[in-house]
Amino acid sequence: MTLLSSDSVTSFGPAVALACRECGTRTELGPHYACLECFGPLEVVYDVPRVTREQIAAGPQSLWRYKDFLPVPADVASQPGLRPGWTKLVKADNLARELGIRSLWVKDDSGNPTHSFKDRVVAVALSAARQLGFTTIGCASTGNLANAVAAAAARAGLRSVVFVPSDLEAGKTVTTAVYGGTLVAVEGSYDDVNRLCSEVAADQPWGFVNINLRPYYAEGSKTVGFEVAEQLGWHLPEQVVAPVASGSLLTKVDKAFKELGAAGLVEATPYKVFGAQATGCSPVSQAYRDGTDVVRPVRPKTIAKSLAIGNPADGPYALDVVRRTGGAIADVSDEEVVEGIRLLARTEGIFAETAGGVTVAVTRKLLAAGLLDPDAETVILNTGDGLKTLDAVAPVVGPSATIPPSYDAFQKAGLA
Repeated sequence: MTLLSSDSVTSFGPAVALACRECGTRTELGPHYACLECFGPLEVVYDVPRVTREQIAAGPQSLWRYKDFLPVPADVASQPGLRPGWTKLVKADNLARELGIRSLWVKDDSGNPTHSFKDRVVAVALSAARQLGFTTIGCASTGNLANAVAAAAARAGLRSVVFVPSDLEAGKTVTTAVYGGTLVAVEGSYDDVNRLCSEVAADQPWGFVNINLRPYYAEGSKTVGFEVAEQLGWHLPEQVVAPVASGSLLTKVDKAFKELGAAGLVEATPYKVFGAQATGCSPVSQAYRDGTDVVRPVRPKTIAKSLAIGNPADGPYALDVVRRTGGAIADVSDEEVVEGIRLLARTEGIFAETAGGVTVAVTRKLLAAGLLDPDAETVILNTGDGLKTLDAVAPVVGPSATIPPSYDAFQKAGLA
């Protein structure tokens, strides 16, 4: 694939290079995702931005308010797009009382355009795709990313080709297909889908957001951390609990906190990062319990399909972040996932998808184990909308009563 010319590098705004996360070797900005020296994954690096809180606050109410920390051109906010980000940070006092924690917030990313945090990563990846001249955008997905890519490509006038496991929830299949792109259902797990996409990406001139555009794509997750800090009044929370699929969201929230500190926008106070997985797909949690740096692949079997990545690319880096900050990673059963969904809905009126149920249930588990400090300010991340995973709760919720249309029947049912 043709590399960018030196004149084109300015299109990536404040980004200066790609650097290997293993050996540190730098590579020019372009459609690269693996180090040529050691085959380690690449990450975008920047000069420390010179930007004030006031300049950020004057920006758009979307993730583009943080363009000085992203590999995007200065005029990115004027490009056609879905403009995700700036979602609600909810003060969760009812849930806090239920769990026995003093100060709890829910960062609710179900308010994004396609109702998950994946709109953030796709927005940044799509900006990179434009700079690189791609006209077809693809992905391997467990559902939310497929939604986000199909919708963003439609808005940008690009072709989308997305690949998902064939046993995906019906809600996520429909909400991808409706945007009119090409949707390919693959008979296998997400890891099978991802391997196929890697082969396609090597042969087709397409921009796969989580393969050859992955360094840019992953940077979109930082905006969750930026928003949390700004919405808390420009300070860092003491504890954050994030769901773990590939592990990228957890690591990028940490990166966001470090970048804000380096830029002088927040005081670089200590914080702990915690990870949440479903037991049916918990390779990172298992590695944490075993005290090892090796994340052994597993075959997923859980209702939390958006987290069902058996061979998580960022698993080792998630372990590094959790251990460095003094956090932990835990997992919960499918039954506990459903309980977590219902608990968040009942206490805060937030209907989370299964990943959110995982995060709430793990938060409760970590508190019971004494691993989360109940007196510390804590933020938990809800990454998607429960309307996408209705099957998870449909068997256990429904009408409180079914009655004839008469007041007498209402009284007899004891509903008053």
